Amino acid sequence: MFFNRFALSASVLSLCLLISLHTIADETSDDPDLINSVADEVFYSDEVAIGAVRERWMVNFFFENDLFSRTDQQYTNGIRVSWVSPDIDSFLDDESLPLWMRNANRFLSPLDPISYNQKGEVSRRMIFSLAQKMFTPDDRDRISIDPNDRPYAGWLYLGMGYHTRSLDRLNSFEVNLGVVGPAALAKEAQDFVHDARGFKRFNGWDNQLRNELGVQLVYEHKNRIFRHTITPGWQHDFIVHGGGSLGNVATYLNTGGQYRIGHNLPGDFGTSALRPGGDNSVPMPVKGNGATPFGFHAFVSVDGRWVLQDIFLDGNTFRSSHSVEKRHLTGDLSVGVATHFDRWKISYATVWRSKQFRTQNSTHSYGSLGISYSL
Repeated sequence: MFFNRFALSASVLSLCLLISLHTIADETSDDPDLINSVADEVFYSDEVAIGAVRERWMVNFFFENDLFSRTDQQYTNGIRVSWVSPDIDSFLDDESLPLWMRNANRFLSPLDPISYNQKGEVSRRMIFSLAQKMFTPDDRDRISIDPNDRPYAGWLYLGMGYHTRSLDRLNSFEVNLGVVGPAALAKEAQDFVHDARGFKRFNGWDNQLRNELGVQLVYEHKNRIFRHTITPGWQHDFIVHGGGSLGNVATYLNTGGQYRIGHNLPGDFGTSALRPGGDNSVPMPVKGNGATPFGFHAFVSVDGRWVLQDIFLDGNTFRSSHSVEKRHLTGDLSVGVATHFDRWKISYATVWRSKQFRTQNSTHSYGSLGISYSL
């Protein structure tokens, strides 16, 4: 009952945050005195926040698993490796990009969040990723389909995306292309890990969703609407986000926010792990008192979704398959900690997820680990 109310509350709260997203940003952009007062409290200089990693590749590793919460069911495992490029002068004109990519990028130019007074501080980067997710029902011993529980499913995909950021805004656009079904190798991956760790295998993988090409277009906007120095070296901020996904894998609108507090907060846009747009955690030197850049912080985030399509609940798009009746409003609550030092950032969060389908027995939780490194 609590998480059902949480899902609805998270969605309503998040929609309010989305409405305030551009309102607050526009008011800030039109007020030079407010801009200057905010700049005085930035715990990174503009040059550090935007320019410190312009020439570096970034590698991100994300791992999510419900064994952290001592369960083995529902969204049971996710892994993603991504590479973020050095800064690109222009998605349209930079000759380091292939011609076909520059031509394709012309359709994405409206997504650039070039702010009114920060045109010289905009950073553009590309993201390439490889990821796999797996979903299982609760009963690992059952061989036949359980009509009241979710289907077995795996999702293996390659992704290419774009990040455009100013000091306080980040736009992320991703195209994910892959396969749902046995070709995603979720059964083989789970069996390998379970055998290695001495766990029982799940017996119902023969009932998983059939092979289907999966396409997902994802957009997310992030806006740091508040930041403040509490005492020298200690800060807090609040970042709101809004976006959505379109495709046969998932179609939804989402919005939410993240509050952070800690020592030498990084100049990135929070920790969002495997959620699309999560490759924003860029390690960089901090403006601290010591010679060694180091910081740590705690964070709380909420994400609400209005879901129209979810292949992992609705089943295959073009053929008959196992499916369940999904809930259209869902929500995630995350609580975690993160630390960054030199070129590294490491974060861990516990995520509580509301029920996703009508006959689901209980809510779900899992752990989310993220490691980022600037090459």
